[in-house]
Amino acid sequence: MTVRALEASPGLARCNDFFELTKPRITAMVLVTTAVGFYLAEHGPLQLVPLFNTLLGTGLVSAGSCVLNMVAERAADARMRRTLHRPLPAGRLGLRESLAFGVVLAVVGLVLLWATVNPITAGLGLAALISYNGMYTPLKVRTPWCTWVGAVSGAIPPLMGWAAARNEIDGMAWVLFGIMFLWQIPHFLAIAWLYREDYARGGFPMLTVHDVDGRQTVRQMALYAAALWGVSLLPTIYHAAGLWYWLSALILGAAFLVLNLQFRSRRTLPMARRVFLFSIIYLPVLFGIMMVDKVG
Repeated sequence: MTVRALEASPGLARCNDFFELTKPRITAMVLVTTAVGFYLAEHGPLQLVPLFNTLLGTGLVSAGSCVLNMVAERAADARMRRTLHRPLPAGRLGLRESLAFGVVLAVVGLVLLWATVNPITAGLGLAALISYNGMYTPLKVRTPWCTWVGAVSGAIPPLMGWAAARNEIDGMAWVLFGIMFLWQIPHFLAIAWLYREDYARGGFPMLTVHDVDGRQTVRQMALYAAALWGVSLLPTIYHAAGLWYWLSALILGAAFLVLNLQFRSRRTLPMARRVFLFSIIYLPVLFGIMMVDKVG
């Protein structure tokens, strides 16, 4: 959407602002990881209607959760350079209408999951909503450990996809959860390093804000990258993916770990950006190969 088109149509600009509240990139990642869980759990031909219902409900819950997060963090967003132009801190949208928008999206999504998918998936959606908005968001202004709490919320979508397809959660579902959880720590700590000054201005005591020399940050990143490497090999052991996936996971995990170890040696912004960019590539490639080399 061009700036000129938005300026020419106030209604269109307003819709775009509401859309921005849903954090489209985060919601898109939630949908992708949910679809991965569903596809890997499915036996036989892919059931498109259940998949559509799962993605619709999950997408609405995620979007609503993101809106509520933006509502809660509007004052902090106004203090940070990278977020001060968001709809709420910029004054383009009001508090009440944004709050109502977020609540409606989340409630409708949960109801859809309960009515058209199954109670387990709806319950997981509710758990993600509560952990993200009731725990992660308030903890962001209190403790660096908020990153780990937020990683739990971000790791739930593959469980939702799995539960939607099988109406249960088994060992392989928890492997997907583990991959998502472990991947998020180096990914988000790399972001936190890149924007450490901005987070300090916003009043967020991220690990990178207090860890001045970065030693604890890079130690955590390398530790979780190493754990991710090991857990990413488990789908083959669980007979959910084949040998090609195992070899790919071995190579990808080694490359990710090496990058994190390099960042541990050279704690610079370019190195943090390399870790961040590779993390963006790593996850879709890993899941993509896992889906292609699916067993059964």
